[in-house]
Amino acid sequence: MSFLIVTGLSGAGKTMAVNALEDIGFFCIDNIPVGLLPRIIDFALQGENQLSRVAVVMDSRGLRSAEEVETALAELDEKQTPYDILFLDASDAVIRRRYKETRRQHPLTVITKIPLDDAISMERKILQPLRERAKYVIDTSLLSTAQNKERVCSLFLDKGQCPMALNVMSFGFKFGLPQEADIVLDVRCLPNPFYVPELKNLTGLDQPVVDYVMASEQSQELLRRIESMLEYALPLYVKEGKSQLVIAVGCTGGKHRSITFARKIGEFCQKMGYQPSIQHRDAHRTS
Repeated sequence: MSFLIVTGLSGAGKTMAVNALEDIGFFCIDNIPVGLLPRIIDFALQGENQLSRVAVVMDSRGLRSAEEVETALAELDEKQTPYDILFLDASDAVIRRRYKETRRQHPLTVITKIPLDDAISMERKILQPLRERAKYVIDTSLLSTAQNKERVCSLFLDKGQCPMALNVMSFGFKFGLPQEADIVLDVRCLPNPFYVPELKNLTGLDQPVVDYVMASEQSQELLRRIESMLEYALPLYVKEGKSQLVIAVGCTGGKHRSITFARKIGEFCQKMGYQPSIQHRDAHRTS
């Protein structure tokens, strides 16, 4: 049985994650009290109709302290039941904005009557043990709902013999670094199509932009060196046991050079036998 704990900050996208997991065949249980966790596992393992993929949501609605979290995880360890943790995170500012937009109250605000900022801080402390032990972490601060779903599906879809979930993401430095990035590549040193009138409103998904970026010897040499580094480093990450690797490629606005290089890197990784998920975080931003 594949047993997954979905957790993270309220407002960070757990509902979206659960919906995505259900779409790819997980049996999902939302908002379970921590004391029921061992029973959920026993239930999933019972009888002829044993569930093969189970995901449960644990968050501040069913937890009251970090110590309670540690106790729950210790019980799982004692049962010697393999499990993974998916942690959904977002910046405090983004969580505040999302609650303002939805006009909903934070669960800890409802329970304790404390202000939103204090509720977010308290929740982070409660969930810290889960954050530290999470196998997968997704920062949803700058991702759309569709991008969030794609990330979750890329992690848990059947990957055959692929030893490591690999995500290649383009982004714009002006919008901030992807917090979950393991490797950050800066391609702002390359010729910028933004200053070419006929290319300005296109993206690295358009062939004229790709042709312009890759026409320079500097671009071709930089790509060769990146590929050489990845050819050496990726097997080391696999050998070390890393289950998820995020390669983030950034330019100024995230529309031209970074997309071009993210696509090229994704194609190279695919030739090496990996199955990369490729995302363009800021391709459609207007500001």
